[in-house]
Amino acid sequence: MVTFSLERTAPLPPAESWRRLTAWHRHGGAVPLTRVTVVPAGPTAPGTLVVARTGLGPLAFADPMEVTVWRPPLDGAPGHCRLEKRGKLVRGWAEIDVRPGPGGRSRVVWREELAVRLLPSLFDGVLARAGRYVFGRAVNRLLRQP
Repeated sequence: MVTFSLERTAPLPPAESWRRLTAWHRHGGAVPLTRVTVVPAGPTAPGTLVVARTGLGPLAFADPMEVTVWRPPLDGAPGHCRLEKRGKLVRGWAEIDVRPGPGGRSRVVWREELAVRLLPSLFDGVLARAGRYVFGRAVNRLLRQP
């Protein structure tokens, strides 16, 4: 099991950074070979299930995540979202925090704990580096694209 975090300062107000990071369908375009579905298909709330399916054909796997905390930024208060990974292959959690930054910008912190079933702890370092790389690129892309 590995834990990693990413921090970014975006030239966007917190509400816009939040919108871009939590429009779940957009994650499919930000993470290679990934398609995202959301159940129910309405506004996100605790209990919403976000399923990221990554891979090609029979080599694909589902990463179902349940939203357990949903607190968008409001009136200067930071936003916080927590997703619990409920898959057979990937377990753990992800948290997204968005708070006001200097000059009308927003400060984003993405934290993630990953455990991949059957992957020995010998590979924890590789998994942490890969997670930071993949999710770092995804966060950058989500924040850049309207």
